[in-house]
Amino acid sequence: MPQPSDPTYNIPAPYRRMENLHILFWLLKDLAWCMIWKPLALLMIGPTLGIALLITWRTRTIKAELAHNLAIVFWISANSYWMISEFFDFDTMRVWGSLTGKHMALLPFLTGLLILAYYYLVQKPREARTEAAVGA
Repeated sequence: MPQPSDPTYNIPAPYRRMENLHILFWLLKDLAWCMIWKPLALLMIGPTLGIALLITWRTRTIKAELAHNLAIVFWISANSYWMISEFFDFDTMRVWGSLTGKHMALLPFLTGLLILAYYYLVQKPREARTEAAVGA
């Protein structure tokens, strides 16, 4: 349960509205993908990825936010690539060994995962040590 002395992270209302719009675009993209509405799905890549990049840029000074928002950018990129590979029928084409066109989405998915792994295994413990040293 949060304590009164816990640090808070406030999001300005315009940023919150932008994040909410981002969710709308993302859902429209994925719904259109599911329903195979190619023009809408392809069109929604731009605003979905664009707002994710803008959110990432605006939160770049907060390491935790930067890591998570970069992971989201790579997630959307991987997701969009996967969708495109299905729409243009290269998702099942063999690329290398048993890897297919769809499997190439693993590169951005894993990049996002590596960013989060670095944050949680290296950056966050480093921040905790620094806070402990300052507080001591």
